[in-house]
Amino acid sequence: MKFLPLVWRSLMRRKLRTLFTALSIVVAFVLFGALMALKAAFSLGVDLAGQDRLVMIQKVSFIQPLPRSYQGRIAASPGVTTVTHQSWFGGIYQDPKNFFAQFAVEPEPFLQMYPAFVLSADRKQAWYANRTGAIVGRSLADRFGWKVGDRVPLQATIFRKPDESPWTFTIEGIYEAGAQGTDTTQFLFHYDYLNETRTILKDEVGWYVIRVSDPQQSDAVAGRLDAMFANSSAETKTSTEKAFVQAFAKQIGDIGSILMAILAAVLFTMLLVAANTMGQAVRERTNELAVMKTLGFTDGQLLGLVLLESVLLALVGGGTGLFLAWAITQRGDPTGGLLPALVLPTRDLVLGVGLILLVGVAAGVLPAWQASRLRIVDALRRQG
Repeated sequence: MKFLPLVWRSLMRRKLRTLFTALSIVVAFVLFGALMALKAAFSLGVDLAGQDRLVMIQKVSFIQPLPRSYQGRIAASPGVTTVTHQSWFGGIYQDPKNFFAQFAVEPEPFLQMYPAFVLSADRKQAWYANRTGAIVGRSLADRFGWKVGDRVPLQATIFRKPDESPWTFTIEGIYEAGAQGTDTTQFLFHYDYLNETRTILKDEVGWYVIRVSDPQQSDAVAGRLDAMFANSSAETKTSTEKAFVQAFAKQIGDIGSILMAILAAVLFTMLLVAANTMGQAVRERTNELAVMKTLGFTDGQLLGLVLLESVLLALVGGGTGLFLAWAITQRGDPTGGLLPALVLPTRDLVLGVGLILLVGVAAGVLPAWQASRLRIVDALRRQG
């Protein structure tokens, strides 16, 4: 630490160059944080998928419905503790661009299946009791300024009412996230209200969600369930919730790989900038380094000083960038509720610190080695 003032003065030797290099590192790590937060948002369902939950869909296609009559047979199957279902609604609120997920569910079983959707006891009871009631996530409520008691009309695109009028729901509760990253952009309402009023697909559901008693037996239970409905008019495909979410996400492309490719290009470019800065700094101080050697500085000490200078520059820029990225994500989803959640996971913050140190060492290792190998006579002759 006694050499830190010396290292700092070396960085301040060319203030403008150091400033611009540090700013490039700041921008790179702000981008790193933003991209990692986006990656976490797109993989949110995968990370939060329950190990003890299965998803059963129609074997032919996810968009094909399943008979509601399957529920009793699923519930009676060995290894199954709870079963419920969900159905996609696909309504429009005011304008088609106001997209958000809407599901018809069984209220009480749904909240039991997903305890991370936190709702107070009185709001639960109000929702259970109101057939046309709905609950919405906090992010969705904030997006449209909704509050408990508001009436929300949705124009159907799939399930139309006999009189073609909009489906109108009363917001009975606003659920909060019980765990970091819980999706708070959903609109949930009673399946019975949908089923008794719609003109098509009566007594059909979108998919089943099944809780098993032993997660280690999930594959075996899934196999038994699919065998139960084999050769029926609606054969099934059952998988763990994690596998289902992963497969669904891949339908829109491997977002994670795309983001990582962008990030790698940015970090590599920034590494070249930092390495160039350190190389110039060492070349400009050739005479100074030679004098330091004559004063007794060893090759190892010069190597360490130049490396410390490079790491310090990376820490100042990268640390500032990571902090700014963290602060941005703390303000929530900047898209107004289009993302399920926006958080910068702790593991990615730790990864960011590791990358900062790696960049600092990688940018300074060659200039540091050159400085340590410097011969006093050659250095003084070169400057003379």
